Amino acid sequence: AILSISSTCHAIELNIPAAASPPTTTAAIGPRGGSIPLPSWSNKVIAGGTSRALAQALLYPVDALRTLAQTRDGRTLADVGANALLRGCAQTSSFALFTGAFQFGIFAAVNERYGPLVASAAGAAGSCLVSVPQEVIKQRLVTGVYSSFREAVGKIWQSEGVLGFYSAWRPTVSRNVPFVVITFTSRDILRGKILRRKEQKDSTQPARLTSAENVGIGITSALIAGLVTQPIDVIKTRMMTQAASKAMPYTSAYDCASTILRTEGWRKLYSGFGQRSVYMCGLWGITFGLEPLMASYLEKRNGQ
Repeated sequence: AILSISSTCHAIELNIPAAASPPTTTAAIGPRGGSIPLPSWSNKVIAGGTSRALAQALLYPVDALRTLAQTRDGRTLADVGANALLRGCAQTSSFALFTGAFQFGIFAAVNERYGPLVASAAGAAGSCLVSVPQEVIKQRLVTGVYSSFREAVGKIWQSEGVLGFYSAWRPTVSRNVPFVVITFTSRDILRGKILRRKEQKDSTQPARLTSAENVGIGITSALIAGLVTQPIDVIKTRMMTQAASKAMPYTSAYDCASTILRTEGWRKLYSGFGQRSVYMCGLWGITFGLEPLMASYLEKRNGQ
Protein backbone atom coordinates (compact mmCIF):
# COMPACT_ATOMS: atom_id res chain seq x y z
CA ALA A 1 0.00 0.00 0.00
CA ILE A 2 2.81 2.34 0.94
CA LEU A 3 4.54 1.65 -2.38
CA SER A 4 1.26 2.31 -4.20
CA ILE A 5 0.74 5.69 -2.46
CA SER A 6 4.36 6.62 -3.07
CA SER A 7 4.16 5.81 -6.77
CA THR A 8 0.87 7.71 -7.07
CA CYS A 9 2.37 10.83 -5.42
CA HIS A 10 5.41 10.56 -7.68
CA ALA A 11 3.14 10.46 -10.70
CA ILE A 12 1.23 13.53 -9.49
CA GLU A 13 4.49 15.42 -8.97
CA LEU A 14 5.60 14.58 -12.47
CA ASN A 15 2.33 15.90 -13.93
CA ILE A 16 2.40 19.26 -12.11
CA PRO A 17 3.57 21.99 -14.51
CA ALA A 18 6.43 24.22 -13.39
CA ALA A 19 5.47 27.68 -12.11
CA ALA A 20 5.83 30.34 -14.76
CA SER A 21 8.80 32.63 -14.20
CA PRO A 22 8.01 36.33 -13.93
CA PRO A 23 8.43 38.29 -17.14
CA THR A 24 11.74 40.06 -17.55
CA THR A 25 10.17 43.26 -18.78
CA THR A 26 8.68 44.18 -15.42
CA ALA A 27 10.02 46.85 -13.14
CA ALA A 28 7.46 47.12 -10.34
CA ILE A 29 5.96 44.83 -7.71
CA GLY A 30 2.21 44.64 -7.24
CA PRO A 31 0.37 44.70 -3.88
CA ARG A 32 0.22 40.87 -3.76
CA GLY A 33 3.80 40.37 -4.82
CA GLY A 34 3.02 40.01 -8.54
CA SER A 35 4.92 41.84 -11.23
CA ILE A 36 3.39 44.83 -13.00
CA PRO A 37 4.72 45.39 -16.53
CA LEU A 38 5.73 48.96 -17.28
CA PRO A 39 5.63 50.48 -20.78
CA SER A 40 8.94 50.95 -22.56
CA TRP A 41 8.56 54.74 -22.63
CA SER A 42 8.63 54.81 -18.80
CA ASN A 43 12.41 54.48 -19.04
CA LYS A 44 12.44 57.65 -21.17
CA VAL A 45 10.47 59.47 -18.45
CA ILE A 46 13.00 58.60 -15.77
CA ALA A 47 16.11 59.03 -17.94
CA GLY A 48 14.92 62.26 -19.57
CA GLY A 49 13.81 63.85 -16.31
CA THR A 50 16.98 62.98 -14.42
CA SER A 51 19.36 64.05 -17.18
CA ARG A 52 17.49 67.36 -17.66
CA ALA A 53 17.57 68.16 -13.92
CA LEU A 54 21.30 67.42 -13.64
CA ALA A 55 22.11 69.49 -16.71
CA GLN A 56 20.07 72.48 -15.52
CA ALA A 57 21.62 72.43 -12.04
CA LEU A 58 25.13 72.42 -13.51
CA LEU A 59 24.41 75.33 -15.87
CA TYR A 60 22.23 77.42 -13.54
CA PRO A 61 24.78 80.28 -13.15
CA VAL A 62 25.01 80.69 -16.94
CA ASP A 63 21.23 80.93 -17.21
CA ALA A 64 21.22 83.52 -14.41
CA LEU A 65 23.61 85.68 -16.44
CA ARG A 66 21.35 85.30 -19.48
CA THR A 67 18.35 86.47 -17.45
CA LEU A 68 20.21 89.56 -16.20
CA ALA A 69 21.35 90.45 -19.73
CA GLN A 70 17.73 90.43 -20.94
CA THR A 71 16.19 92.59 -18.19
CA ARG A 72 14.66 95.89 -19.17
CA ASP A 73 17.02 98.00 -17.05
CA GLY A 74 20.11 95.93 -17.89
CA ARG A 75 20.82 94.56 -14.45
CA THR A 76 24.25 93.17 -13.59
CA LEU A 77 25.76 91.12 -10.78
CA ALA A 78 26.77 94.40 -9.14
CA ASP A 79 23.06 95.21 -8.78
CA VAL A 80 21.83 91.87 -7.46
CA GLY A 81 24.92 90.35 -5.85
CA ALA A 82 27.00 87.32 -6.83
CA ASN A 83 24.76 84.98 -4.81
CA ALA A 84 22.08 85.53 -7.47
CA LEU A 85 24.00 83.05 -9.63
CA LEU A 86 22.88 80.22 -7.35
CA ARG A 87 19.78 81.67 -5.69
CA GLY A 88 17.01 79.07 -5.92
CA CYS A 89 19.20 76.66 -7.89
CA ALA A 90 18.29 73.47 -6.00
CA GLN A 91 14.56 74.18 -5.77
CA THR A 92 13.96 75.36 -9.33
CA SER A 93 16.24 72.69 -10.83
CA SER A 94 14.02 70.08 -9.19
CA PHE A 95 11.22 71.35 -11.46
CA ALA A 96 13.41 70.32 -14.40
CA LEU A 97 13.06 66.71 -13.31
CA PHE A 98 9.37 66.89 -14.25
CA THR A 99 9.99 69.12 -17.27
CA GLY A 100 12.35 66.56 -18.76
CA ALA A 101 10.04 63.70 -17.80
CA PHE A 102 7.15 65.35 -19.67
CA GLN A 103 9.27 66.17 -22.73
CA PHE A 104 10.93 62.78 -23.19
CA GLY A 105 7.99 60.71 -21.94
CA ILE A 106 5.42 62.34 -24.22
CA PHE A 107 7.86 62.32 -27.13
CA ALA A 108 8.55 58.60 -26.73
CA ALA A 109 4.85 57.76 -26.36
CA VAL A 110 3.71 59.82 -29.38
CA ASN A 111 6.68 59.60 -31.75
CA GLU A 112 6.14 56.05 -33.00
CA ARG A 113 2.59 56.77 -34.16
CA TYR A 114 2.64 60.44 -35.19
CA GLY A 115 6.30 61.20 -35.91
CA PRO A 116 8.87 63.53 -34.31
CA LEU A 117 7.20 66.81 -35.32
CA VAL A 118 3.91 66.14 -33.52
CA ALA A 119 5.63 64.28 -30.68
CA SER A 120 8.05 67.11 -29.90
CA ALA A 121 5.27 69.73 -30.05
CA ALA A 122 3.13 67.67 -27.66
CA GLY A 123 6.09 67.16 -25.33
CA ALA A 124 6.91 70.87 -25.29
CA ALA A 125 3.30 71.92 -24.66
CA GLY A 126 2.86 69.37 -21.88
CA SER A 127 6.11 70.32 -20.15
CA CYS A 128 4.97 73.97 -19.96
CA LEU A 129 2.71 72.98 -17.07
CA VAL A 130 5.90 72.72 -15.03
CA SER A 131 8.41 74.87 -16.88
CA VAL A 132 6.40 78.13 -16.77
CA PRO A 133 6.16 78.26 -12.93
CA GLN A 134 9.81 77.28 -12.77
CA GLU A 135 10.81 80.16 -15.04
CA VAL A 136 8.68 82.71 -13.17
CA ILE A 137 10.18 81.80 -9.80
CA LYS A 138 13.74 81.41 -11.09
CA GLN A 139 13.87 84.70 -12.97
CA ARG A 140 12.38 86.71 -10.13
CA LEU A 141 14.91 85.20 -7.75
CA VAL A 142 17.80 85.99 -10.08
CA THR A 143 16.73 89.59 -10.63
CA GLY A 144 16.35 90.19 -6.90
CA VAL A 145 12.58 90.59 -6.77
CA TYR A 146 12.54 87.95 -4.02
CA SER A 147 15.38 86.81 -1.77
CA SER A 148 14.41 83.16 -1.33
CA PHE A 149 12.38 80.40 -2.96
CA ARG A 150 9.97 80.31 -0.02
CA GLU A 151 9.37 84.06 -0.17
CA ALA A 152 8.84 83.92 -3.92
CA VAL A 153 6.21 81.16 -3.74
CA GLY A 154 4.42 82.78 -0.79
CA LYS A 155 4.23 86.30 -2.21
CA ILE A 156 3.27 85.21 -5.72
CA TRP A 157 0.49 83.08 -4.25
CA GLN A 158 -0.76 85.89 -1.97
CA SER A 159 -0.63 88.72 -4.49
CA GLU A 160 -1.36 86.99 -7.80
CA GLY A 161 -2.80 83.58 -7.01
CA VAL A 162 -2.27 80.52 -9.18
CA LEU A 163 -2.21 82.61 -12.37
CA GLY A 164 0.83 84.45 -11.02
CA PHE A 165 2.91 81.34 -11.52
CA TYR A 166 1.83 81.35 -15.17
CA SER A 167 2.51 84.99 -15.99
CA ALA A 168 3.85 85.40 -19.52
CA TRP A 169 2.76 81.86 -20.33
CA ARG A 170 1.86 82.81 -23.90
CA PRO A 171 5.37 83.95 -24.94
CA THR A 172 6.84 81.03 -22.96
CA VAL A 173 4.73 78.49 -24.85
CA SER A 174 5.43 80.38 -28.08
CA ARG A 175 9.14 79.97 -27.39
CA ASN A 176 9.18 76.44 -25.94
CA VAL A 177 7.10 74.69 -28.58
CA PRO A 178 9.15 75.79 -31.63
CA PHE A 179 12.40 75.43 -29.68
CA VAL A 180 11.71 71.84 -28.63
CA VAL A 181 10.26 70.97 -32.05
CA ILE A 182 13.40 72.25 -33.79
CA THR A 183 15.69 70.61 -31.22
CA PHE A 184 14.08 67.16 -31.32
CA THR A 185 13.51 67.06 -35.08
CA SER A 186 17.07 68.28 -35.69
CA ARG A 187 18.29 65.56 -33.36
CA ASP A 188 16.38 62.88 -35.27
CA ILE A 189 17.68 64.14 -38.64
CA LEU A 190 21.29 64.34 -37.44
CA ARG A 191 21.11 60.95 -35.73
CA GLY A 192 19.67 59.37 -38.86
CA LYS A 193 22.43 60.78 -41.07
CA ILE A 194 25.22 59.66 -38.72
CA LEU A 195 23.75 56.17 -38.32
CA ARG A 196 23.29 55.73 -42.08
CA ARG A 197 26.89 56.78 -42.68
CA LYS A 198 28.09 54.25 -40.12
CA GLU A 199 25.97 51.49 -41.66
CA GLN A 200 27.47 52.22 -45.08
CA LYS A 201 30.97 51.85 -43.65
CA ASP A 202 30.24 48.65 -41.73
CA SER A 203 26.99 46.80 -42.38
CA THR A 204 28.00 43.72 -40.35
CA GLN A 205 27.22 45.34 -37.00
CA PRO A 206 24.30 47.52 -35.85
CA ALA A 207 25.21 51.20 -35.97
CA ARG A 208 25.23 53.02 -32.64
CA LEU A 209 25.97 56.57 -31.57
CA THR A 210 28.74 57.32 -29.10
CA SER A 211 28.20 59.61 -26.11
CA ALA A 212 30.35 62.27 -27.77
CA GLU A 213 28.17 62.12 -30.89
CA ASN A 214 24.99 62.47 -28.81
CA VAL A 215 26.46 65.50 -27.03
CA GLY A 216 27.46 67.05 -30.36
CA ILE A 217 23.97 66.47 -31.75
CA GLY A 218 22.44 68.13 -28.69
CA ILE A 219 24.69 71.18 -29.00
CA THR A 220 24.02 71.60 -32.72
CA SER A 221 20.27 71.12 -32.37
CA ALA A 222 20.02 73.63 -29.51
CA LEU A 223 22.10 76.22 -31.36
CA ILE A 224 19.77 76.07 -34.38
CA ALA A 225 16.66 76.30 -32.18
CA GLY A 226 18.13 79.10 -30.06
CA LEU A 227 18.86 81.28 -33.06
CA VAL A 228 15.26 81.02 -34.24
CA THR A 229 13.59 81.55 -30.85
CA GLN A 230 15.88 84.17 -29.24
CA PRO A 231 13.52 87.19 -29.78
CA ILE A 232 10.65 85.30 -28.12
CA ASP A 233 12.94 84.43 -25.21
CA VAL A 234 13.75 88.10 -24.63
CA ILE A 235 10.05 89.02 -24.66
CA LYS A 236 9.30 86.19 -22.22
CA THR A 237 12.03 87.34 -19.82
CA ARG A 238 10.91 90.97 -19.97
CA MET A 239 7.31 89.99 -19.19
CA MET A 240 8.28 87.74 -16.28
CA THR A 241 10.67 90.22 -14.64
CA GLN A 242 8.64 93.42 -14.94
CA ALA A 243 8.45 93.69 -11.17
CA ALA A 244 12.22 94.29 -11.11
CA SER A 245 11.91 97.41 -13.29
CA LYS A 246 10.56 100.87 -12.49
CA ALA A 247 9.51 101.46 -16.09
CA MET A 248 5.89 101.41 -17.25
CA PRO A 249 4.78 97.74 -17.35
CA TYR A 250 4.10 96.10 -20.69
CA THR A 251 0.43 95.36 -21.27
CA SER A 252 1.00 92.32 -23.49
CA ALA A 253 3.65 90.37 -25.37
CA TYR A 254 2.84 92.41 -28.48
CA ASP A 255 3.27 95.65 -26.53
CA CYS A 256 6.59 94.36 -25.22
CA ALA A 257 7.90 93.49 -28.69
CA SER A 258 6.74 96.73 -30.30
CA THR A 259 8.14 98.84 -27.44
CA ILE A 260 11.54 97.16 -27.71
CA LEU A 261 11.65 97.69 -31.48
CA ARG A 262 10.53 101.32 -31.16
CA THR A 263 12.73 102.42 -28.25
CA GLU A 264 15.71 100.05 -28.27
CA GLY A 265 15.99 98.62 -31.77
CA TRP A 266 15.79 95.08 -33.15
CA ARG A 267 19.24 94.14 -31.86
CA LYS A 268 17.87 94.19 -28.33
CA LEU A 269 15.73 91.18 -29.22
CA TYR A 270 18.99 89.24 -29.36
CA SER A 271 20.35 90.48 -26.04
CA GLY A 272 21.77 87.66 -23.96
CA PHE A 273 22.14 85.44 -27.02
CA GLY A 274 25.72 84.51 -26.12
CA GLN A 275 24.82 83.51 -22.58
CA ARG A 276 21.72 81.67 -23.72
CA SER A 277 23.66 79.81 -26.41
CA VAL A 278 26.19 78.58 -23.83
CA TYR A 279 23.36 77.57 -21.50
CA MET A 280 21.07 75.89 -24.03
CA CYS A 281 23.86 74.14 -25.95
CA GLY A 282 25.28 72.85 -22.69
CA LEU A 283 21.85 71.91 -21.37
CA TRP A 284 20.78 69.92 -24.41
CA GLY A 285 24.26 68.54 -25.04
CA ILE A 286 24.38 67.08 -21.54
CA THR A 287 20.73 65.99 -21.67
CA PHE A 288 21.05 64.21 -25.03
CA GLY A 289 24.35 62.73 -23.91
CA LEU A 290 23.09 61.36 -20.58
CA GLU A 291 19.56 60.33 -21.57
CA PRO A 292 20.52 57.41 -23.89
CA LEU A 293 23.00 56.10 -21.30
CA MET A 294 20.44 56.19 -18.51
CA ALA A 295 17.67 54.73 -20.68
CA SER A 296 19.98 51.88 -21.76
CA TYR A 297 20.92 51.20 -18.14
CA LEU A 298 17.27 51.08 -17.07
CA GLU A 299 16.35 48.76 -19.96
CA LYS A 300 19.13 46.34 -19.06
CA ARG A 301 18.24 46.47 -15.38
CA ASN A 302 14.58 45.76 -16.11
CA GLY A 303 15.46 43.07 -18.65
CA GLN A 304 14.03 44.95 -21.59
